[in-house]
Amino acid sequence: MTTTTLSVENVTAAYSGIHALRGVSLSVSEGEFVALIGPNGAGKSTLLNCLSGVVRATGGSIKFNGAELVGTAPWNVSRKGLLQVPEGRQILANLSVRENLELGATALSGRKSAYTLERIQSLFPILAERREQRAGSLSGGQQQMLAIGRALMGGPRLLLLDEPSLGLAPVIVVQVFDALRALNAEGLTILLVEQNARQALNSTDRAYVIEQGRVVHEGDSETLAKDPTVIAHYLGQAKATH
Repeated sequence: MTTTTLSVENVTAAYSGIHALRGVSLSVSEGEFVALIGPNGAGKSTLLNCLSGVVRATGGSIKFNGAELVGTAPWNVSRKGLLQVPEGRQILANLSVRENLELGATALSGRKSAYTLERIQSLFPILAERREQRAGSLSGGQQQMLAIGRALMGGPRLLLLDEPSLGLAPVIVVQVFDALRALNAEGLTILLVEQNARQALNSTDRAYVIEQGRVVHEGDSETLAKDPTVIAHYLGQAKATH
């Protein structure tokens, strides 16, 4: 029987009186790779920030492995094994690659992680090559790999990713998504926010489409990728992908 890792029920959030989330409900089960897609300003990043405790939900329930997260401080959320790779990477530019990775392990707080420095450097070999370089000297794609590696060092039971392809060259996007699929194949549960809807649907098991703070479509990713409404509004003209 599949265990539900994350259960979100009727979550609302607002900034300065503007409603960013208007009753979002979704779930992610253990071992799944799930996408959130939708237009800019739809509330996707706000939802991830509510899950990780960076933004406090104004209503509803967020349960992770049965424990309520609404009102939980971000550092305590991460200690439970819910780790976020933020939009823009937010690596510590003046520290070395190795030091950035080691800082990720502070989220463990006594838990065990399957992701050692050696495992992460095998997943992203460039991080091994550049381990003593300042993180700020890395390319954008290398910084994204570092941000993912830093989160893995925290032993995620659920990995949240916010726009991992943003600003990256197509060849690097392929590398990043290949790594994510490999991690998921090993059993890591992943919830992905991604503006590149076609890439997201090609990579994940299921997806939710969010618009104006509400879930407007949901289903398995392959079916959504063929849905005429989803194609017209979120994917553009259907094109063969290789």
